[in-house]
Amino acid sequence: MAENRDSPTGWKKSSRSAQGDCVEVDLGGDEVLIRDTKDRQGPVLAVSADAWQAFLDGVREGEFDRP
Repeated sequence: MAENRDSPTGWKKSSRSAQGDCVEVDLGGDEVLIRDTKDRQGPVLAVSADAWQAFLDGVREGEFDRP
């Protein structure tokens, strides 16, 4: 977990977010910052840009789909 920090490039939330039960991401720099939309002052998870890309690839390929 990274400390709570301001986003250098701006937080982004999915356009499919309806009721705020989502996460926001900051895609700037060498790492991707992730936080809970409902707790914007709470902790921030930081992952490498490569790890974030691997996660997105897995989502697109169905790696996390329920059987």
